[in-house]
Amino acid sequence: MAKALVGYVGADPRLVDDNQRLRRRVADLEAIVLRLQAENDALQAQVHDGDLLTVPEHLRQHAAVRA
Repeated sequence: MAKALVGYVGADPRLVDDNQRLRRRVADLEAIVLRLQAENDALQAQVHDGDLLTVPEHLRQHAAVRA
């Protein structure tokens, strides 16, 4: 069935472009999830080590830029 779908998508260039765009977006979102998981793991490690009393400056600045 997957081959049939790929064959069908290959028939219309607009669908191929849309498919590629969506695949790139999914890859971007997966990279964001991995980065956030790594940041979360690092913060959890700091909490368990007793090092995390305040929000680190680089994270506070990053949050201020996004707000």
